[in-house]
Amino acid sequence: MLFWIASVFGLAIAYLLGSIPTGYLAGRLLKGIDIREHGSRSTGATNVLRTLGKWPALVVLLVDVLKGAAAVVFARWFYPWFSASPSATLPPALDLQIWVPWAVCLAGLAVLLGHSRPIWLNFKGGKSVATGLGVVLAISWPVGLGALAVFGVMLAIFRIVSLGSILAALTAIALICALDQPLPYRLLVIAGGVYVVARHHANIRRLLAGTEPRLGQTSPS
Repeated sequence: MLFWIASVFGLAIAYLLGSIPTGYLAGRLLKGIDIREHGSRSTGATNVLRTLGKWPALVVLLVDVLKGAAAVVFARWFYPWFSASPSATLPPALDLQIWVPWAVCLAGLAVLLGHSRPIWLNFKGGKSVATGLGVVLAISWPVGLGALAVFGVMLAIFRIVSLGSILAALTAIALICALDQPLPYRLLVIAGGVYVVARHHANIRRLLAGTEPRLGQTSPS
């Protein structure tokens, strides 16, 4: 029983890490505004760039990436640490080496959910792109770097952040399936990638209509 309580606690920590409203806090601290009332109304780094400038956006981006990576690192540390505790009683059939990748998978999904649905902002947050990048870098840095490279190339060519983000998510799915990775990690990247793409549904409609703003242009409300 104690093991399952600890598992729920670990997921809660991952969710709360994701829920840290970096973009919202930047708006409040730097300009005293609610960034959700400006630009695209997102708390992500792209809206911070349009609303607050490049340096706040860079800080928000880095912190959001670190949130995702921290959730994975925490999960990898927490469960072996807990199992080594004298008070821990693991289920007899549980193999820790098998369980830890699944725990990382659940923690990764929890941190993505926390970023996009933060409890502190009435469950309205960003699109989980940067946080998802942090998760992918922490579980498989070649996949993360591959996705980041696609994002950079697409951004340089088209200057449309949403297009780069969507293609980066799809690239991560393709790479994680092509490389030799544990099944839980594959499922995490597939589910996370699909979730990120789904969070861009309004952007996809504007891309198809040819009205999606480029960097430096005003984002529609």
